[in-house]
Amino acid sequence: MSDSVSPANPAGDRSFFGHPAGLATLFFTEFWERFSYYGMRALLVLYMTDTVRHGMGMATEKATAIYGLYIFGVYVLALPGGWMADRIFGQRRAVFYGGVIIALGHFTMAIPAEPTFFLGMILIVIGTGLLKPNVSSVVGDLYPEGGARRDAGFSIFYMGINLGAFFGPLICGYLGEEVNWHYGFGAAGIGMTAGLIQYVRGTRKMGNAGLLKGDAASDASVKRATGQFLRALAIMAVFTAALVGLTKSGVVAITLVGFAQSIGVIVLALAAVYFLYIAFFACHDPVERSRIGAIFLLFLGAAMFWSGFEQAGSSMNLFAETYTNRFIFGWEVPTSWLQSVNPIFIILLAPVIGALWVKLGDRNPSIPVKFGMGLVLLGVGFLVLAWGAQFIEAGKVSPMWLVTTYFFHTVGELCLSPIGLSSITKLAPERLVSQMMGTWFVGAAIGNLIAGLIAGYIEDMPQTELYTTVAVIVAGTGVLYLLFSKPIAKLTHGIK
Repeated sequence: MSDSVSPANPAGDRSFFGHPAGLATLFFTEFWERFSYYGMRALLVLYMTDTVRHGMGMATEKATAIYGLYIFGVYVLALPGGWMADRIFGQRRAVFYGGVIIALGHFTMAIPAEPTFFLGMILIVIGTGLLKPNVSSVVGDLYPEGGARRDAGFSIFYMGINLGAFFGPLICGYLGEEVNWHYGFGAAGIGMTAGLIQYVRGTRKMGNAGLLKGDAASDASVKRATGQFLRALAIMAVFTAALVGLTKSGVVAITLVGFAQSIGVIVLALAAVYFLYIAFFACHDPVERSRIGAIFLLFLGAAMFWSGFEQAGSSMNLFAETYTNRFIFGWEVPTSWLQSVNPIFIILLAPVIGALWVKLGDRNPSIPVKFGMGLVLLGVGFLVLAWGAQFIEAGKVSPMWLVTTYFFHTVGELCLSPIGLSSITKLAPERLVSQMMGTWFVGAAIGNLIAGLIAGYIEDMPQTELYTTVAVIVAGTGVLYLLFSKPIAKLTHGIK
């Protein structure tokens, strides 16, 4: 891949609807990556639990734990992926390498065998860890002036995410559920390949965005960082081999669910230590330190939000398959198609919410207030689903219960997710943007892992009780963010 640089200045380029032309390249890269990711995600739990159409026939608790670990891995590797981009590759190359590995992963999963299924998942985890945080960082790099124009750019970029998330479950889901599971996985790989082709063709439009800059671009710095990475990789390999050996020998008894629970606690503790390290050893002044503290609080809010929101791919997906009447004019709609409800709501509502923030002007809610609103709305959505679950005993319920839940979840997501992405690029020191973007995805990783573990209770716990419990926890957290919004806002030192 060439790192050719256009002489054009991205900051002054307004050729893509008033935005830099490079935004179009990143928009469609993320469109196809999300097409592949959400198309395959919609099938995962259904395929692993299927006992009729040549699925894997797993118990729900095991399947959702694997799902949780997989989604956890996808996001937690964003942190080392961001570090590698900052120190070794540059964001632009990291996006390309990640896309290649993702495509290979999907095509590997298209081979009908259990070993290839899990190998493909591992490849997608690695590839997404490289691509996901860095494509967002390149978007921010297109707008060195920052401000409202950067926010608008992220809103357009977010539209690309959700267009891909809308079409992925429709196409991959239909092929997987109605034709052959592995055709669905293969279609996801074709989508990622299309994204790579247009990304390579469009890199010349990005100017210097996504390239290594300053001291980080020196050969000595790259060589030093590469050595650090290889040593860390060797340590991880030794640790993994030892753990596998102890488990196989019976010295350590680890269940899949127990491992998932333990890894979540460990990563949360490591994240806290990492933030402390950044605050005390990487920040240059009290303002940077304060803003890193704000990012940490946003990290915790994001983890809580995604622990509820990502039930969409696990417990809510199973709810759609088992308890929802999906017949329309005598034809049963594929379960995975309901995964497209959230992105279509985002496509419809994102301009409305964005216009509302602009209209409010100086009265625009602060970042922590928007986080609180997002969490409260997430809780309201689960209360709706808990209400609908009361009617399960009388037969399968209307899909409108899920659709209404997705509506509230979507509005909550629009209050929190794009604001969080944009806030990280504003709050983080420029030299740490990719790493801090990585921490945002680590928060998502912890939330996704929790979501998978919660879904394991769907067969053992009454549906109404399960969703009411989730609603109370996430909405209660949202209320805390609203109550402490002013102290949190002070940590940003004027960033809005």
